[in-house]
Amino acid sequence: MPKNKKETPFDIDVGYLTVTDPNPIEDETYNANLEDHLQSLARDGVQNLLAKLFTLPTDSSPDGPLAQLPPPTTQLPRAKPLPKPKPPTKWELFAKAKGIQKKRRDKKEWDEERQEWVNRWGKDGKNKQLEEQWITEVPLNADPDYDPRKIAKAERKERVAKNEKQKLANIARAQQADSSREERKSEIDRTLAASRISTASMGKFDKKLEGEKKLRGVKRKFDPNERSVEQEKNASLALLSRMESDSKKIRREPAPGENVLNVRKAVRHASKGQGGVALGRQANSKGKKVGKRK
Repeated sequence: MPKNKKETPFDIDVGYLTVTDPNPIEDETYNANLEDHLQSLARDGVQNLLAKLFTLPTDSSPDGPLAQLPPPTTQLPRAKPLPKPKPPTKWELFAKAKGIQKKRRDKKEWDEERQEWVNRWGKDGKNKQLEEQWITEVPLNADPDYDPRKIAKAERKERVAKNEKQKLANIARAQQADSSREERKSEIDRTLAASRISTASMGKFDKKLEGEKKLRGVKRKFDPNERSVEQEKNASLALLSRMESDSKKIRREPAPGENVLNVRKAVRHASKGQGGVALGRQANSKGKKVGKRK
């Protein structure tokens, strides 16, 4: 093992393959030549780490002997925060307000008739005693179709359904507490998606972050080029119905006070079919001639 001239030995964690030097920095060597000082520290640390590795038990493998690393001794901080406690249920809030202490019920229950311990729930459970007993007392005013086993089974199922309903209500109440956080997260995602396409290239040439998801655009759907006669007929009828509607009617009667002048027809007539640009040029040329005469 290499000799360590330092006052305090290196702290070596073989599990993480790390070496820590707790000694203070030597100002003379540090200021004289920083590169040589760092290389000397790294060399001493690696030599001590390798010396520790050669003392570990090894396993044979096709690539050669492999050292069995011990569990790490350095306590590292958590990568994620501690989980938040679950929100209390409705019963827990009521019990806390009333000072009721939770008492764990045993799985077994003493049966006075059998003089033995029986299951509280499940197979041969105490809760199914009325359903499974061979003789049952029937009230005098009971209906002729009265079945005590069937009624007991229905009541037990109602209790199970009630417990399940309360469980779902507690879950829904807990989710409502985190709904505001999810809404903020979705709002941030929408804002980020809008900012990515706000450039001139719609984000096509922008630098993308590592692991950034590709934005999904609107998928356009076109009708097939070859359609049946029935589809062509329906499309034509739909077009005619849109053209004849009051809001999109091509030919309609002018409203009272509406200008009935056809501007396009007037321009075409005045320019003798040459268009509005030619008519503007003619007007400019006439204005210049009048100015020269003055």
